[in-house]
Amino acid sequence: ALNHVKETLDPTLSYRWSCHMAVCGSCGMMINNEPKLACKSFLRDYTGVIRVEPLRHFPIQRDLVTVPDDFIAKLARVKPYLMPKEPRTLEAGEYRQTPAELKRYKQFTLCINCMLCYAACPEYGLIPDYIGPAALALAHRYNQDSRDGGRAERQEEVASRAGVWECSFVGACSEVCPEHVDPAGAIQQAKIQSTVDWYKEHLMPWLKK
Repeated sequence: ALNHVKETLDPTLSYRWSCHMAVCGSCGMMINNEPKLACKSFLRDYTGVIRVEPLRHFPIQRDLVTVPDDFIAKLARVKPYLMPKEPRTLEAGEYRQTPAELKRYKQFTLCINCMLCYAACPEYGLIPDYIGPAALALAHRYNQDSRDGGRAERQEEVASRAGVWECSFVGACSEVCPEHVDPAGAIQQAKIQSTVDWYKEHLMPWLKK
């Protein structure tokens, strides 16, 4: 429908799209007040007037195009990359992992950065400093990876005032996720790990020696 409007009615209409297959995450927008991917939203599934708006909680660049700078900056803050536990030469081969180790975090690798979870999150709307669902789920993905040794560095952000403890567990982020990543679940798991860290540090300090 948007392509039809642009091609036949208003060539100035601006919106992002790329794959048309719910893979790239570009076409996130509010459809009847719900964060949706436009390419997975079909006219046949709606009756009456359909209201299309830019994603909630983001600055608007033009029409349905939002500015993702804050989202991108927050992804970078959680250091979303492997920090190997120990150096490994090319001759030694790749870092190996069992299927069970992969299963621990595979669900959290499916994020397509569509930002729907940020548009659904009431905490992000109220507290812009909140790191947010996708970034925290991504941090959890790497923290759960058996090959990674960077959890302590990420915890500075994850367990900070703007991290997991800002989440009130409404669960809206997981409800709107088109890839069923369950960022709300990842955040609750990270809260448990953060709590264990606190108890170890304050009640069992000898464990750090």
